[in-house]
Amino acid sequence: MKIRKNRINFKKGLAVLSLCLGTAIAVCGCGSEKQLSGNIQLAGSTSMEELCNVLSESYMEKNQNITVSAEYIGSTAGIEALLAGTTDIGTSSRNLTQEEKDQGIAENVVAKDGIAVIVNPSVTGVEKLSSEQIADIYQGKITNWQEVGGPDMPIITMGHEAGSGTRDPFEEILNIVDKCEYSSELSGSGPVLIKVGETEGAIGYCSSAIVNDTVVALAVDDVKPSLETIQDGSYSLTKTMVMATMGEISEQNELVQNFFDFVYSDEGKAIIESVNLIPITEQ
Repeated sequence: MKIRKNRINFKKGLAVLSLCLGTAIAVCGCGSEKQLSGNIQLAGSTSMEELCNVLSESYMEKNQNITVSAEYIGSTAGIEALLAGTTDIGTSSRNLTQEEKDQGIAENVVAKDGIAVIVNPSVTGVEKLSSEQIADIYQGKITNWQEVGGPDMPIITMGHEAGSGTRDPFEEILNIVDKCEYSSELSGSGPVLIKVGETEGAIGYCSSAIVNDTVVALAVDDVKPSLETIQDGSYSLTKTMVMATMGEISEQNELVQNFFDFVYSDEGKAIIESVNLIPITEQ
């Protein structure tokens, strides 16, 4: 009788084990079959083009049934597109205004960047400027490089067009909003970089992440822009990189939530650092 009882218990045990395994396999099977698919649309900041491109490409490699599309139309235009419902994420290289937040937009900061003050290589002898000197140059109070230790050469001021996510924080930090006298107002950091690089006597400002050897990046108040000085706050001209959504991330569709999971992951942070930006921990 003992032997028979053990055999019965053994059979019951096998039955229970089989049921558990079957349930586990079924659950796993359902999970593996569920794959996200669809399209995520981004629109906004020209300064965030490289960041958005590399993040999107890496994300699509991991999620081959999802397409991430992006338009680079300026920070303010990106926020307007978000409000109009024509994009999932509005990218902005400036903080949102209170008015924008009051309309239900969530400010999801993903990275921090510096605003580099750049000059044409013809501007010899000038390696640094104070905040006051930069403000005076852009207000037309200083018009010749000789006044700040440079060559006898007119200063050509380059800037961003109105509504730019780089122009707004630049002017706000220097307290020169609506006071600037621009020789040229260009559509983004890339065009400013190119124009300054080919124009003798030119000064401009752009994302520090894209600065190359066609221009000279100046120290501002004796501090040069770098990952370290931007991160520790010793470099004063900085801006935030925002991926704005209508409502909090948790309120977005599954695709958009999944994309933000990637952006805020360790892999996403490494990608952000690879384009000379400072990643931000999820808020």
